[in-house]
Amino acid sequence: ADRDAVTRDSTSALSRLETEAIERTRPTHPNELLNRVPGAWISRGSGQEHLTAVRSPVLTGAGACGAFLVLEDQVPIRPAGFCNVNELFEVNIIQAADVEVVRGPGTVVFGSNALHGVIDVRSPDPVAGTRLVSLETGTDDYYRGALSVSGTDVALHANYTDAGSFRDDEGFRHGLANAVWTTRAGDAEVRTRLAWASLDQDTAGFILGFESYKDPLLRRQNLNPDAFREASAARLTSHWSWTGANGRSIELTPYARSSSMKFLQHFLPGTPLERNSQDSVGALFSWRRDDSLVAGADVEWARGELIEFQAEPITGGSAFLRETRPQGYHYDYQAEAMVAAAWLQYRYYPIDSITLIFGARAEYTRYEYDNRMLDGNTRDDGTPCGFGGCLYTRPGDRSDGFFNLAPEIGLAWQLGPDTRIRARAARGFRTPQATELYRLQSGQEVADLDTVSLDALELGWNQVFGALSLDLAAFTMRKDHFIFRDAEGFNVSDGRTRHRGIEAALAWQLGARLQLSANLSWARHEYDFDRIAALGETIRKGDDIDTAPRRLGAVRLHWQPGSLQNYELEWLYQGKYYLDAANAHTYGGHRLLNARAAWAPGSGPYRLALRVTNLLDAQYAERADHAFGQYRYFPGAERRFFLQFEYRG
Repeated sequence: ADRDAVTRDSTSALSRLETEAIERTRPTHPNELLNRVPGAWISRGSGQEHLTAVRSPVLTGAGACGAFLVLEDQVPIRPAGFCNVNELFEVNIIQAADVEVVRGPGTVVFGSNALHGVIDVRSPDPVAGTRLVSLETGTDDYYRGALSVSGTDVALHANYTDAGSFRDDEGFRHGLANAVWTTRAGDAEVRTRLAWASLDQDTAGFILGFESYKDPLLRRQNLNPDAFREASAARLTSHWSWTGANGRSIELTPYARSSSMKFLQHFLPGTPLERNSQDSVGALFSWRRDDSLVAGADVEWARGELIEFQAEPITGGSAFLRETRPQGYHYDYQAEAMVAAAWLQYRYYPIDSITLIFGARAEYTRYEYDNRMLDGNTRDDGTPCGFGGCLYTRPGDRSDGFFNLAPEIGLAWQLGPDTRIRARAARGFRTPQATELYRLQSGQEVADLDTVSLDALELGWNQVFGALSLDLAAFTMRKDHFIFRDAEGFNVSDGRTRHRGIEAALAWQLGARLQLSANLSWARHEYDFDRIAALGETIRKGDDIDTAPRRLGAVRLHWQPGSLQNYELEWLYQGKYYLDAANAHTYGGHRLLNARAAWAPGSGPYRLALRVTNLLDAQYAERADHAFGQYRYFPGAERRFFLQFEYRG
């Protein structure tokens, strides 16, 4: 495919997790698979919740959502201005054909949100005669079933999980399904895909207190037993491709998407309920003249809605808190977004071994915002709050537009059959999200925000030394107009950060049946400005950004003594990181050991697999934080066992 070729043949840092790795890992959460990517950390929250880091800190608060672009079969799973930080629970990773991760800004085929990285989950094409049934059980009342059925032209892949937890009143029910139909229509090859996801989750928030994750009682606590999240998503895409003479081709992919969610904001005083929904349609078009020139255009229309309602008044806390966070509706708005983009990439071959890449993307986004409540920061009945007004502020109806131009220059030098050097300069961008523009606080009437941009320089080296393959990358990046909430509680976009690091991935075939692999990274993510931010956070130029471990790594030993069995031992390493912008509090990091084994008795269609996570029963935190004067943690699970039975017909 034309868009595939732009990404796979580019000079960007690309990691691909193929079917074998997915089936071996059988992830219960996206972080279990994506920790195989250098410089990536999917920070696990409650249930299927998560925060993503790829060549970045774990980002939270204003400006966090939309720093990564998530796709399914090259199509973004959500409209650009309506992100969800937990959006990986909307894609079927466990039954994917492969997962591709672009580390750093995306190529010209990707638009807004392809800032720090791109994650593309690829669904499998039909394979005649495929039948697979899988049943799985594990510690803490974990149950999962999966089904795959495929004919020559049609395939269905579905799975459902019902999981408990080691924490009180925590668990989730998670369903995912993908269907694909391939056919020909005249000269066109057509692949039509339908995707569905549903999540019903009982949520647990942070536990409190210094190193409380080590306490056998505190680590099981759920201080928010009423918290929940209910979400659903559906997507329909149809990929049409025509291939002509002399390498020319045309591709067209129309799509439609719908998603909705409601959840209790247990992390806020008053625990307001949020309901949001997004409906969108669009199309991706590309044209290839030959190996040297590819161009395309994207169009999209989206409508999003958001409602926030607080059922009860706050009875505790200060008078200021009780007065400024009133009972009733806080927000009720609708925003429409139109996106139009055009892109081009040209390849020049001065000699056979060198490829020069020049590309650019131009994109325009326009929002039309409709406030369906009273403007301003009054209560929903129009009465004023004390202390200067309610916290929640609703701007009047307005329109906002953003134009972005993202260039890309790359060089690839094939020094020999086993050696490749690449260099790249690229820009990624992120249009302000609807919530940052229209869900305001503290009397802010207009959020005058700029597009977040990230300029990156990268150098890479791919080398094969006999049985050892090595992929090295070094990068430096500067992010401008980073969006955050300042000391007044206003959304502003004058933050700057710097990011630099080294990443390595290696695979070493130690023998015919034994392989050692590793992914390692060192990175420094630091503030490049001085400011007092919300909640009194002190940002100083040169300090580390919070929740940004400098060292991440994993080493795996895989042994396959025969075609019917394989074993893997995995060691994970996470270095220490700061918990606040002032760099005053830290989490010391952790080391985990996981083991996996699979057997196929005889040559029949049956297969058994056993996985043990946290084999040494380490006490650790999935994520640590310090806010409101307290240490806060998502505790990591103790040793867990998972047994899987599989039938392949």
